[in-house]
Amino acid sequence: MAIPSDLKYTKEHEWIRLNGKTGVIGITQFAADQLGDVVFVDLPQPGQAVKQSETLASIESVKAVSDIYAPVSGKVVRVNSALASKPELVNADPYGEGWMLEIEVSTPSESSSLLSPANYEAHIQENKS
Repeated sequence: MAIPSDLKYTKEHEWIRLNGKTGVIGITQFAADQLGDVVFVDLPQPGQAVKQSETLASIESVKAVSDIYAPVSGKVVRVNSALASKPELVNADPYGEGWMLEIEVSTPSESSSLLSPANYEAHIQENKS
């Protein structure tokens, strides 16, 4: 399983690609695989404030409904509107076309608490059942 090296990760399997004061957020390939076929993604509205570790969105698959948590605090500036009609993009390309939203990061120092790619890979290995 590919774990892109330019991202930071949460223990709950979200990723963020930081670029200055903005960050693009999605779920990892591991999470997408665990969920199975994604059938619906409920994203917040642009302008909504989000706090680190709080529920940001939800995702529904054929197996379950799961919460997506904010990797860092900020304000939603853009959502991936393609997911409304093509939620399967999350399964097909979770690090590319299956991205979920972009936020303006309000507390950049919070990213220091996120996992590096190597630490995320170790986290997955430790928690496999």
